[in-house]
Amino acid sequence: MKRRRSNRWNEVPAGTPASSRKPMPRTDLVRRAFRLEWFTIAWMSIEATVAIGSGIIAHSLTLVAFGIDSVIELASAGVLMWRLTVEIKQGREFSEVAEERASKIAAALLFALALYVVVTAGWSFWRHQGSDFSASGLLVAMVTIPAMYALSRAKLRIADALQSRALRADAVEAITCGYLAVVVVIGIIGQAIVHAWWIDGVTSVAIVYFLIKEGREAWEGDECSG
Repeated sequence: MKRRRSNRWNEVPAGTPASSRKPMPRTDLVRRAFRLEWFTIAWMSIEATVAIGSGIIAHSLTLVAFGIDSVIELASAGVLMWRLTVEIKQGREFSEVAEERASKIAAALLFALALYVVVTAGWSFWRHQGSDFSASGLLVAMVTIPAMYALSRAKLRIADALQSRALRADAVEAITCGYLAVVVVIGIIGQAIVHAWWIDGVTSVAIVYFLIKEGREAWEGDECSG
């Protein structure tokens, strides 16, 4: 049985005059979603560049994986921008077929990333190779945590109002990005304090859990409760 979700975005406080109890027009909601996706693209471009660059310099598998995940989220935001543009210009909702195809593509990319992390983590364990401290990587991860929290909440509200599975999946990716940032921060700080070569490999494997979980939800079309 399909759960009914409350349209919290369009709810109004008790006591509001009847003349003011009008839901926000769908066009306005779509435009708000559009602005959120523009912010996502701008931030993910910065995040991916800094994380991958810092990861290569510091030989950090965790940072590189974090940056590649940002690239995947950047691609996802681009697809959603296209969909929102179509609705704004043509005034129609997106087909379920298009959403399903996009979700499966995203899932395949996430599974590929998970496989990459597992293989490279195994290689680092085999060679007993750790990573160097990265101040830039630590900074971008720390900024990402509150940024993704605020962004995911805003996307979830609009997704509920629009009843958009695609936007909701995009919000889940932002949530996952925040979790990954926490893992990155723990790994970098732990490496700096303990100086153990294996910490980078362990934290990178921890990312695999989030990648597979998000990938399965995208592939099966499940909705996160947020």
